[in-house]
Amino acid sequence: MAKLLILLTISFFAIAALAASGSTGESHRFSRNLSPKSMGLKKEKFSHFHFYLHDIVSSTKPTVVEVAEAALSNKSATLFGAVTMIDDPLTVGPEPSSKLVGRAQGIYSSASQEEVALSMVMNFAFMEGKYNGSNLSVLGRNTIFSEVREMPIIGGSGLFRFARGYAQAKTHTLNPKTRDVVIEYNVYVFHY
Repeated sequence: MAKLLILLTISFFAIAALAASGSTGESHRFSRNLSPKSMGLKKEKFSHFHFYLHDIVSSTKPTVVEVAEAALSNKSATLFGAVTMIDDPLTVGPEPSSKLVGRAQGIYSSASQEEVALSMVMNFAFMEGKYNGSNLSVLGRNTIFSEVREMPIIGGSGLFRFARGYAQAKTHTLNPKTRDVVIEYNVYVFHY
């Protein structure tokens, strides 16, 4: 009888353990704490990047394309509701022939009825040196007629995993006839 009781107890705990672990034998949980080192993250760095963004409208191959607008966009002084897609070159200097270091890819929309203010959603996709293939993500408000605009860096990929910081944009040149714009960027970012 004692052997039967021991056998039943062992069987009960074995069945309970299998049931608790699921049919695959794996443990499923929603979250857990990790150390940065376990993810291969090293010491955090603080970096400054300086480059120029070229918004080219007048070319036969423009880097800026309006993809949508609201019925009232053309009647609005701020183009409220207009949505634009970008694939702008990023260069070391303000000249279009300057060395290409990446591309600004994303979307912006006219988001204010009171002033010309864009809602920016873009990635700085770098293609130079050790940052080749790494991206910084920007999500923020851009009041384009302000002398200096500040937008948050909300993340990144590649060497910029867990990035955070801010980007300052300043119009370098604006051609009112062609609507081509060159914007100087200073980007300050914490990253691993």
